[in-house]
Amino acid sequence: MTKKLLIAGAALALISSCSNMENPFLTESSAPFGAPQFDKIRNEHYLPAFEAGIAEAKAEIDAIVANQEEPTFENTIEAMEYAGETLNGVASIFYNLMEANTNDEMQQIAEQLSPMLTEYEMYVSLNADLFERVKAVYEKRNELGLDKDQLKLLEDNYKGFVRGGANLSDEDKALYSKWSEELSLATLQFSKNVLAATNAYTLHITDEADLAGLPEFVKTMAAETAADKGLEGWAFTLDAPSYSPFLKYSSVRELRKEIWTAYNTRATSGEFDNTQIVRNIVDLRIKIANILGYETYADYALEERMAKSKDTVNGFIKDLLEPSMEFAKKDVADVFAYAKKNGFEGSQLESWDFSYWSEKYQQAEYSLSAEELKPYFQLESCIDAVFGLATRLYGISFTELDNVPVYHEDVKVYEVKDADGSHLALFYADFFPRASKRGGAWMTEFRGQSIKDGVERRPFISTVMNFTKPTADAPALITHDELTTFLHEFGHALHGMFAQGRYGSLTGTNVSRDFVELPSQIMENWAFEPEYLNSFAKHYQTGEPIPAELIEKIVAAKNYLAGYAQVRQLHYGYLDMAWHTLTELPAEGTVEFEQKVLSKYPVMPAVEGAAFSTSFSHIFSGGYSAGYYSYKWAEVLEADAFSLFKEKGIFNTEVSSSFRENILSKGGTDEASVLYRNFRGHDPEPQALMEKLGLVK
Repeated sequence: MTKKLLIAGAALALISSCSNMENPFLTESSAPFGAPQFDKIRNEHYLPAFEAGIAEAKAEIDAIVANQEEPTFENTIEAMEYAGETLNGVASIFYNLMEANTNDEMQQIAEQLSPMLTEYEMYVSLNADLFERVKAVYEKRNELGLDKDQLKLLEDNYKGFVRGGANLSDEDKALYSKWSEELSLATLQFSKNVLAATNAYTLHITDEADLAGLPEFVKTMAAETAADKGLEGWAFTLDAPSYSPFLKYSSVRELRKEIWTAYNTRATSGEFDNTQIVRNIVDLRIKIANILGYETYADYALEERMAKSKDTVNGFIKDLLEPSMEFAKKDVADVFAYAKKNGFEGSQLESWDFSYWSEKYQQAEYSLSAEELKPYFQLESCIDAVFGLATRLYGISFTELDNVPVYHEDVKVYEVKDADGSHLALFYADFFPRASKRGGAWMTEFRGQSIKDGVERRPFISTVMNFTKPTADAPALITHDELTTFLHEFGHALHGMFAQGRYGSLTGTNVSRDFVELPSQIMENWAFEPEYLNSFAKHYQTGEPIPAELIEKIVAAKNYLAGYAQVRQLHYGYLDMAWHTLTELPAEGTVEFEQKVLSKYPVMPAVEGAAFSTSFSHIFSGGYSAGYYSYKWAEVLEADAFSLFKEKGIFNTEVSSSFRENILSKGGTDEASVLYRNFRGHDPEPQALMEKLGLVK
């Protein structure tokens, strides 16, 4: 998933212990390509840099307002686009590192920043004089001879002001500002609690008998985790590379239940309780939507997306969910039947049983296990293969650099060159978990592409993942699922790398939320293409190519549990919409509301006290509020889009060039539906996805 930075949410306490000359944010970077000076950045630099950046940005806004000349596109709209360069620069680093390499001091700084950055946002969005200049340009837009990009920038700015409260009364503007600040702090606290709750749990095992069923690589990793924590024996955490294999392989049911429960009750109670914070966030979003003239927050959020309305989204989810339920229930029934035949004594499968028994059933049905595949997917080989795919499709090349500063020793940096040898981007890759990094995987950028005064700035793109680290006995080996994740995030990265345009707010991944996942999800398809897998998958010890029968099994098992997986993903979208189509807070508590909502489409038995709303970072702190459906929406797009590659050839450069030209390089310079039709020639249909997943009769 991509993570775009919204400066509007945070703010600043005025503390400064170093001069501008000493602050790496306030001096020109001496690093190659003008890259961030991570080797010089210290926590004490952030607050003074934000202070200076806000002051500079306000002065630039004031200069636009004070301009006595008639408002024009250049002196108003374009001037606003280029304002706040210092502020954007420090914010893009600080908030990205808050997720990738945070610490207690940074979290405290974030809390101090939040109110003042919100105040700055309001300084701009509720500035009546500034809005009058924007409005004046907007009203004569058809007379100005603007090109397509200029017109889009103007329209986006005008809509942004209206959607940001510019037409509100002074009294309502004050309320809007107050609620926006409170919302910013609440989402920040939500995120902080999720990370803390995740890090607070450790399953500590001292009896080797409790490791029954676990592969050697899992045990080795757990032993190293324990050693890092100063513990004897083995330690398992709620980080995905530790948590997921334990659920998948452990034959000790009670311990599976324990760690599953810990994960699925994160932040539901205790010191890091998010239950009330969820309600606060939802309540504030309702209030903000209402004061802006919308019935629900979903109405507000969806207005600028491809779907346009909550009715469209709810209909989309329903149209996929209801026919998928039959397949999902069959998936669960098949796994349960297999489990009963092979020693399971319970009356039903519980959530902590499903991963374990579905893995065994997959092995029985397809003779395929994640453990069997891992030796063929050494991380270094996969890096070369992912880069090589981009080279084959687009002609670009990657060269690892050792002279560009990084924010953690695990991070690798590559220069990306275009087919003609010109510099395209810097690419940062951060692969391994640590306590200072949130779970999951995402793409972001430290600088986007733009052109100012005829000078182009190429982007600094980053992908962050949580793959299993190398051990004393083996290099970093990833699962086939993790390879798919890598390709997904790399698709987002390509979207950022290929950005081409004048205005940074319209380039790269600055597209509607339900379009942004198309470039990422289409890349996942190559993980299931034999021709691609044959090109790099070799045993890390013997160098032997992956056997043809294993590739056949990967392809055959591609849609294993497709119904279950589809319903699970749609559950997230359904719950997201349930929270964000409320007109008032529900009578039930957070956990109870979630369970009531999901009870309409049950697949697995509900577990009392379990909920994922309290750790649902995508919608409560990550920019996907009323937008989680986007993943499935984009799957429909990519199923249709990839069918063209299947028709013409999976390495067909004519198709890939068109995809780059019409999708990847265009950013948000046009409506997403127009960009898609320019590439594919028609609108997609949900049936394309159902057929791809085999969910048809």
